[in-house]
Amino acid sequence: MIENIGKSAGIIWTFLDEQTEPVTLSKIKNGVDLSATLVQMALGWLAREDKIIIEMPEDSFSYKISLKNKTVI
Repeated sequence: MIENIGKSAGIIWTFLDEQTEPVTLSKIKNGVDLSATLVQMALGWLAREDKIIIEMPEDSFSYKISLKNKTVI
C-alpha cells in the first residue's frame, strides 16, 4: 500500500505542477485517475514531505492546494 500512496503522490505532484494557480480538492479528484481515498492519502504524503501548501481563504469554505516552491514561467 505504501508504494501505491507514493506513486499516487507523484501523480498528484505532476498534476499540481501543471496548474497555474492553487486548486481545490475537487479539482484534484476530477483531474487524476485515482480513488478519493488514494488522493487524500497522497496529499497527506505530500504535506508530510513539505511539498504542498494547503490554504483556506477567509472568504471561502474550500481548501486551495498548490506546490511549494513552484517556478512560474
